[in-house]
Amino acid sequence: MAGETRWRELGDFLRARRAELTPEDLGLVVSGQTRRVPGLRREEVAHATSISTEYYARLEQGRLPASAPVLDDLARVLRLTPDQRVYLAGLSGRPLTGARPAFRDALDVPVQRMLDNLVGTPAFVMGPRTEIVGWNDLGAALITDFAAIPERERYFIRLLFTDPAMRLLYADWLSVVDLAIAQLRMDSATDPEDEQLREIVRELSALDPDFHDLWNGQEVAARGSGTKILRHPVVGELALDWGALTDGAGHTIIVWTSEPGSVTHDRVLRLAEIAEEG
Repeated sequence: MAGETRWRELGDFLRARRAELTPEDLGLVVSGQTRRVPGLRREEVAHATSISTEYYARLEQGRLPASAPVLDDLARVLRLTPDQRVYLAGLSGRPLTGARPAFRDALDVPVQRMLDNLVGTPAFVMGPRTEIVGWNDLGAALITDFAAIPERERYFIRLLFTDPAMRLLYADWLSVVDLAIAQLRMDSATDPEDEQLREIVRELSALDPDFHDLWNGQEVAARGSGTKILRHPVVGELALDWGALTDGAGHTIIVWTSEPGSVTHDRVLRLAEIAEEG
């Protein structure tokens, strides 16, 4: 039943997108006859997608699923936006070209302002390949001086393996990188042909056998929340809870918190004072 519901939703979605287009959008020449319904006809969409009208009609009626190549062609013909492709991929359960949320390598002003307002909470923002695209002062004081790292090297997964200070920062470094790689592989499913990600994997596989073995282990994990022990060089050991949030622009916001009144909480506040003074 769950699959049939998805098919019906997919059919309704296709029908709504078809109604938004005109024959002229497909470069079709229309004679002067009156069309009974707005938008494209089913046979026009089917012809442009190189499938039969009967097959397309069954898709819209929610009577069967579609393959990824057919959905890719439909997304092209119906001129779906990146967000609409993401929705179609979610409904169909198929990996579609361009179905990754549109990624912007700069944060919107309200998002950066939110980070800056978290004066007592360390936070940083990653892109889909773990590129660091934003942070607040306390986030940099906790992890590393992101601004001092060249942008082409400013990938969290890369820093974990190439920066000796990062290996010292995490009390259980191996479990941290194990989870980070599993999360990266999970994120990569939306665009397995991503050449930039492939280059990162090639580089780190050549640099470190641990990365090579963990990546080829094919483990996956969603970004959610957890606890990590950090051995900070300035304020000492910290037991921090972390949570991952998304902003709809391909960014994942990592926020670190601790129990008010705890030793860690007091040490983070001290670190915030030091960061402000510095």
